[in-house]
Amino acid sequence: YSRVVRQRACPRLTATTPSGLMRVPNARIDRSMAKRKCRLFLVDTFTRDLFCGNPAAVVLDAEQLTEEEMHRIAREIHEEVAFVLASDAPEYDIEVRFFSPKREVTFVGHATVAAHYARALTLGVPKGRVRQKSGNWIVEVEVTGRAPNLRVAIHQSPATFGPMVPEERRGAVLDALGISSASLHPSCPMQVLSKANSRLLIGLHSPDTLESLQPDMEALVHLTPHVGADGFLVFAIKPDVAPLTTESRMFCPMIGIPEDPVSGNAHGMLGVYLLSNGLLTAGKDGTAQFIGHQGRFLERPGTVEVDVTASGKRATAVTVAGHAVVVYQAELQI
Repeated sequence: YSRVVRQRACPRLTATTPSGLMRVPNARIDRSMAKRKCRLFLVDTFTRDLFCGNPAAVVLDAEQLTEEEMHRIAREIHEEVAFVLASDAPEYDIEVRFFSPKREVTFVGHATVAAHYARALTLGVPKGRVRQKSGNWIVEVEVTGRAPNLRVAIHQSPATFGPMVPEERRGAVLDALGISSASLHPSCPMQVLSKANSRLLIGLHSPDTLESLQPDMEALVHLTPHVGADGFLVFAIKPDVAPLTTESRMFCPMIGIPEDPVSGNAHGMLGVYLLSNGLLTAGKDGTAQFIGHQGRFLERPGTVEVDVTASGKRATAVTVAGHAVVVYQAELQI
C-alpha cells in the first residue's frame, strides 16, 4: 500500500519501505505551519461487538506529535492510546508508543491489536507480518481477513518466570482478593510472570469462584511491591470444554486500573504458565492452543486466542490474537 504525505499536515520527511513509510532522521516539525491533523480511532478489542472487550484509542500519523502532546491527548481521552509512527530505521516497519492517562508504558497488548486494526482499515491489510518497535523491543504483528472482519495476531517471545509468593504472604494476597485457600487449584502455584509488565497468576479450582471475588484495591496496592507484580490475574479452567478454555479477572490498581476488561498480554503469560504446570499440552506439531475469556463481570466480555509453541513444558514462542471493532473515528487537529 502507499499513502500521500502532505507537507503541511505531516511535515516530517518520509521514504517508502515495503511495509509503510520510514521517517528520515533529524527531520524537524515547523510549528508555524498550518494546524497538524491526525486520525483518531476508538477501538474495542478482543471482540466483534461494540461496547465489549477492551477499548483503546489509536492515533495514526503520530510522528508529527511531540511527547508532551501525546501525554496530553491520553489525559484528554482518558484511555490507553497507541500512537503509530512511521519507521526511522530499517530494523522495523512502524513504531508504536503507548500512553495511559498517567504515563508512557512500554507495551499494551490490546492497544497493539487496536493500532493494527485501525491501520489495516485505513491503509489496507499489509502483506505478511509487520515489525513493530515499542520501547527497546520488537514484536511481529499479522493482520488477516477482509475488512472489517479482521483478525490481529501478535507474535512474541514467551514471558519469563518470576518468584513464587512465599507461604507467609499467601494469606494476605488471598484476603485482599476475597479468596479462600480451599478455592485454589492444587496444580497452580501463585507465581509472578513478566512480559513488558508483571502479573501475579492465581489459579482457582472452579470458574464459579470468580463471581464471588471481593478485591480490596488498597490492600492490593500495598501488596504490589511485596509480591513483585503490578497486577493480579485470577483465572480458572472451564471443565469439559475443548479446546482448553479459561475465564479470568485481572486487577491492577497500582497502575490506575481497578479491573482490566480483557488483557492480551496477560493471556500470553497465562499460556506459558499453563504449559509449564502441565495444564496445557502441545500437539504433535509442537503447538498448544487455548481460548481465554475475560470481562464478563464488567459487562465487557472479550475473547483472546492464544497459541504457544512448545518444547516439552517449555514455551519457545507465543501468539496472542483477537478481533476488533471501531467505535468511532475522527480527525484530531493540533
